Amino acid sequence: MSSSPRPDPPAACSPIQEEIAHLAERGEVRSACAWFSLREAQLADWQLELSRIPAPPFGESARAIWLKERFQELHLEETHIDEVGNVFGILRGATPRQFVALSAHLDTVFPAGTSLNVRRAGNRLYGPGVSDNGAGVTALLAIAAVLRAYKIFPSSSILFIGNVGEEGEGNLRGMRHIFAVPWWKDSIRYSVVLDGAGSDTIVAEALGSRRFEVIARGPGGHSWSDFGAPNPILVLARTLHRFVQTPLPSTPKSTFNVGVIRGGTSVNSIPESASMRVDIRSTSMAEMERLEAALRRALESAMEEEAGDAERRNPGQRRSSSLSHELVAIGNRPAGELEPSTRLMNVIRAVDAYLGNPARIQRASTDANIPLSLGREAIAIGGGGAGGGAHTLQEWFDGSGRELGLKRILLTLLALAGLAQ
Repeated sequence: MSSSPRPDPPAACSPIQEEIAHLAERGEVRSACAWFSLREAQLADWQLELSRIPAPPFGESARAIWLKERFQELHLEETHIDEVGNVFGILRGATPRQFVALSAHLDTVFPAGTSLNVRRAGNRLYGPGVSDNGAGVTALLAIAAVLRAYKIFPSSSILFIGNVGEEGEGNLRGMRHIFAVPWWKDSIRYSVVLDGAGSDTIVAEALGSRRFEVIARGPGGHSWSDFGAPNPILVLARTLHRFVQTPLPSTPKSTFNVGVIRGGTSVNSIPESASMRVDIRSTSMAEMERLEAALRRALESAMEEEAGDAERRNPGQRRSSSLSHELVAIGNRPAGELEPSTRLMNVIRAVDAYLGNPARIQRASTDANIPLSLGREAIAIGGGGAGGGAHTLQEWFDGSGRELGLKRILLTLLALAGLAQ
């Protein structure tokens, strides 16, 4: 998850603050909030157990089975794993066909075979993925557990989701699939996404991104005897030279990056193929489309230039016709934004005001991108505690103060779902 802050919006209106205060003072809600501090050891055990189960991109099945078993132990209804690997459990409310979704992604960025080495040292947990998204999934379980423990029944049903495919080239496939199913798309009124640790942010703006693999292919050959043959690496170099000159506006903020380049077998071989991966990001869908078009034009021009130069370098070989290219989309995350006047925004701001929790609005790329791009009310927030070293082998999580984040999630969820009379 990458993000950038913006100034805070105006404070939530007084009636909603009063609503949150009244909700928080209910006996069962006060008991539930106290439970979080009393059960920190259990929460840490869940987090360690979860984080020791590998969940590489497109390999989340073992972790999904583990979460489904926890959902069943907490007596959630209709627990199941769907065809793409998302895990579901339901706490039925008085309005069974209207849902507030609480979700956390199961996957990590770490490839299969990564040594996880998850361990505890004092209040801290260490290991790849222990915070992102061990903290989010643990918070998901904590909320389900406390609602069942204190028999808190919502008005709207609560849909608990452990979804796949949030990180990297997962391309939000889990959340994308959920909102492509008409039943869920029509039934989910609010989406609260739990991503990582912390309690000081509200991701209410979806940072859009498009990712491409640019591939160039040629006949290959020996650097001496086949000199003059078109070179796929030179195609990529020419493409980059043109593309990086594309002007960027000051607003909306837009970026591009080349994160991976591959190709060739040896220094004295003309490669048969070469590829690079390009990431384009913007707060504007139109700007992403403009940059994509610029990348395509740069590639076409590079192909023509390299073919022409290959003919001039060695006219007798005339092998430039074997030069080809491909631009493959490997990621598409839509942009979107939650309006400040929405119910969800007012609720989370009022909850933060009640808890004395200063939090800032951020723009980031999370599972919330999907519902936000569809005009639905959605946010992404942390699971409490503190974390660092995300996406590295030195990742850590500190459970001190986790209860603040869990209270924040609980009050937000109950305010959105309502309590059954």
